[in-house]
This record gives sequence, structure tokens and C-alpha cells, in this order.
Amino acid sequence: MFGFGILSGLVFLPLVGVAFILALRGQDEATLGNVRWAALFTTLITFALSLWAWSQFDTSNPGFQLVEQKSWMGSGLSYKLGVDGISMPFVLLTTFQMPFCIAASWDSITHRVKEYMVCFLVLETLMIGVFSALDLVLFYVFFEGGLIPMFLIIGVWGGKRRIYASFKFFLYTLIGSLLMLLAMMAMYGVAGTTDIVTLLKTDFPSSMQKWLWLAFFASFAVKMPMWPVHTWLPDAHVEAPTAGSVILAGILLKMGGYGFIRFSLPMFPEASQYFAPLVWTLSVIAIVYTSLVALVQEDMKKLIAYSSVAHMGFVTMGLFSMNTQGVQGAVFQMVSHGFVSGALFLCVGVVYDRLHTRDIAAYGGLVKTMPLYAVAFMIFTMANVGLPGTSGFVGEFLTLLGAFGANTWVAFFATTGVILSAAYALYLYRRVIFGVLDKPALAGMKDLTAREIALLAPLALLTIWYGVQPGAILNACAASVDLLIKNYDAALKATKLAALVLN
Repeated sequence: MFGFGILSGLVFLPLVGVAFILALRGQDEATLGNVRWAALFTTLITFALSLWAWSQFDTSNPGFQLVEQKSWMGSGLSYKLGVDGISMPFVLLTTFQMPFCIAASWDSITHRVKEYMVCFLVLETLMIGVFSALDLVLFYVFFEGGLIPMFLIIGVWGGKRRIYASFKFFLYTLIGSLLMLLAMMAMYGVAGTTDIVTLLKTDFPSSMQKWLWLAFFASFAVKMPMWPVHTWLPDAHVEAPTAGSVILAGILLKMGGYGFIRFSLPMFPEASQYFAPLVWTLSVIAIVYTSLVALVQEDMKKLIAYSSVAHMGFVTMGLFSMNTQGVQGAVFQMVSHGFVSGALFLCVGVVYDRLHTRDIAAYGGLVKTMPLYAVAFMIFTMANVGLPGTSGFVGEFLTLLGAFGANTWVAFFATTGVILSAAYALYLYRRVIFGVLDKPALAGMKDLTAREIALLAPLALLTIWYGVQPGAILNACAASVDLLIKNYDAALKATKLAALVLN
């Protein structure tokens, strides 16, 4: 096959960088500089390879492409990779964000630099593996493996309460995923294979579907995270280093939404329809409640963390509307949120590196000393609000449109979250950027450096570009989403027909 090997290259190329970094000896400044450059070049080459994979990708083909398969452990288990129009945007998002994480850590991480870069490169391998795995066991290995480097990133390079936050993050996500592992074993017992393509065509019994759906839901709901299992996220964000927060909000949260699209909806359609009201309820609560909680936060990172929970509520609401607008909007919202939330955490990191505090009350009047920063922060704040002309608007609008087609009351209550998001986002921006510059510590703060401009400018341009031209993302996933909806509707019709025949 023409594309054979591209996805394996994407998955394992970061590990080549890991091997090179581990081969470097010494802790002098020159060696640490080489470590940073090696990590950056590795992520840039991986991104370039992902662009090559994208050039070989046919957006009109709804099936899996660039497929490669090798026997692995026998008994139907295989090393199988492939991407479709739903997973390909997330692969690109992952490889695109990793160089920003390395560059954002250039000056702020000064101890155990080698280990830090190794953790990020290993994490990149595991994240790409999640979005390209076409075998249940392989998916689970990548999905759970990502806990280890993220646990270390928070626990070693985090803030004062890093140990508490890292263990809370690890335990929450691990416990949910153990239930998913049990469900995978049950699926193997029925289908006799762990091949995801085959499982997508397997008709699981209705009673079994509900239990399997709940087991997968336990894992994906924690990973997103959904209310009420969201409490680990604010602690993890607050304690994680800036790059850790960027990758946590930008990519790791998306694994839950991707899991719903890849497993819950197509494999358990009856259960998904049955539990849709539950998901809608939890989504609306997340949108409204966490937005209200964000309003009273005094820590910038914690405010943005709660806003992430609210925005993921739009994602789950759109997904379980199970129409084209809802699902496409959810995919777009996840990609857009990856840009916007990552950029917001980078903005927090900019001022934190200068003043070493995230307290909102410690700032004010920065527009006078940091005008470029004020402009960048404004662009991402407006996108977070969902202002038309930014990528944030497209995702929220489509998910609300999809929800309206499924249940008008869900769409009505979710729309209040748009108003609340404007309240907490503008509240943050006003207190940090505007007001009187009366704090002596702020008077000498310098504006964005060349490195910081290089970090924020591409994200700002993409935020505006995808707000004006969303077709690049929507067209990429359109065929795969249409196939998903078609198969979902066909499965439900077949179930109803079988029930009528039996009666």
C-alpha cells in the first residue's frame, strides 16, 4: 500500500528523539541547550511527516486510510494503524501543538531538562497512537500509557501541590479505564477479535450494549472530563507547568470525545440513544454550573480550566444529538478548543514567568506596558467567548444547531452558557488588561519577546482563519461523519424492525 509506514513513522519518530536525548551526557548549559534543540527538531520533523500523511489523505473517502497491519500477540490481536476523517484532524492537532510546548518550556524549565523533554516526546508517541490505533488492545495501551508521562510532568515539574494533583489525575483516569478494559474483554468474547474495523460491523446484543456503553462512558467521561467527575482537572491545570496545561487542555481532553465518536456511538447505537438524555443533562449542567464556578475564581489557570469543562459540555451535547451538524460541530469544537485553550494557557504562562503569580488581583492595567500581549490575549478571549469571526463561534454554533434539532430544551439551556462564558472571560480580561496600573511590580513588565510572539502569532492567525474559513476542518471530517450518522440510523432502524417482527 502506498501509505504503508507513514503512521508508524509518526508514532515512533518521537522515540528516536528520546534515544538521541538519552545519549547526550552531561548537565552543563551547552548539553541542556542541545537537549532542547533535539526535542524541538524532533517535534518539528514529526509535524512535517504528519503534513505528508495529510497530503496522502483523501477527504472524500469515509473509510480508514494509510492502514498498516502486522501480527502482534496472536489470538486476533494485531498492531494495526489507520486514520479517517475524524481521527486525522486530531493527529495533525497533536503534532502541531508539540513544538509549541517545547518552545514554551525553553526558559521556564531549568531542572531535569533532559527528563522533561523525554516525557513530552514519549507523550507525543502515545497521543498519536491513540488517534491512529485500529485495534482495541493497542488503543488501550496508548490510551493508558499517556497517564505515565503526564503524571510525571505534573508531579515533578508542577507547583506546590503537584503531588496531590498528579495522584488525583492518575487515580481518576485509571479507575475509569479499568472498567473500559473489562468491556473490551467482553467484546472480544463476543466478536473473537479486537480489530476495531470488524467491531464496528458487529451487532452486539441490546442488553449487552448498555453495560458496554456504561463501561466506556466511565473512562471517556473522566478523560474529557464531564460533570461531576471533572474535579481533577482544575487541580491538574493549576499545578502543571505551562506546557503541561497546554497539552492537557489541547490534546488529552480530546481523547474522551474521540472515544465517544470511535466506540460509543458506532458500536453501541441503541445504548447511545437510550443514554442520550443522561448525556444531555450532564452536558447542560457542565455548561452552566462550571461557568458559574469560573466566575468566582481568583486564579487565572483555574478559571480557564473550568471554562474547558464548560466547552467540553458543548462537545458531548453535540455528539449525542447524533445529527450531522452536532457531530461535525463537536469535532470542530474540539480542534478549535485545542488552539484556543492552549493559547490561553500560554498567555497565562507569559505573565507568570514575569511576576510568578497567577492571582487575578495581582494584575491590572497591563495594556499600558504590554500592548502586544493585550491584543493576543483579546483574540483568544474572544474565541473562548465564541465571538463570530473566531473558530470558537463555529463549533458552538454547530453543536447548538445540532442540539436544537434533537431537543430544543437542551439547546435553550445550553445557550445560557454562551452568555456565562462572556461573563467570566471578559471579567478575566478586564481585571488583567484594563484598569489602573497602580502596582509597582507591573510597571516594569516587558511586552512579548520574539519567542513569545512566535508562539502566539500562529495560534492567533489560525483562530481567526478557521473562524472565517471553517471548511478546512469541516470538509476533512464530512465524509466520515456522514458515514457514522448513516450507520447509526441504519442500526436503529434494523433494531426497530427486528422488534416489530418479534412482536
